[in-house]
Amino acid sequence: MSDQIKIKVSELIGNQICISADDGQKVYNKIEQLVREGKQVTVSFANVTMLVSLFLNVAIGQLYGSFDEQHIRNQLKVEGLAPDDMELLKRVVDNAKKYYPNKKAYDAAWKKESEDEE
Repeated sequence: MSDQIKIKVSELIGNQICISADDGQKVYNKIEQLVREGKQVTVSFANVTMLVSLFLNVAIGQLYGSFDEQHIRNQLKVEGLAPDDMELLKRVVDNAKKYYPNKKAYDAAWKKESEDEE
């Protein structure tokens, strides 16, 4: 049906430490482009030594703002994550699935909360 592409995260960002939003954005941009082209994408976290939710929110979570859940499930696979990191990814995905369909309401609530704290 469609081509299978593997993205090796550590090679794409040039680092084994996945902590920055900028690096997450590089990964997101690559995934998003390939999924739009109809490619089957495997994201490999092999050789990654540190991973934080900020990186995953940008790299993976952001996809839920561009594609529906079924499309992502059909096109995207993830490999090479330790069990703890898989749990982190699951939380990121669960939060993204709640956030993106209700983005305006969440953003408004966050803005109000921020103003109340000032």
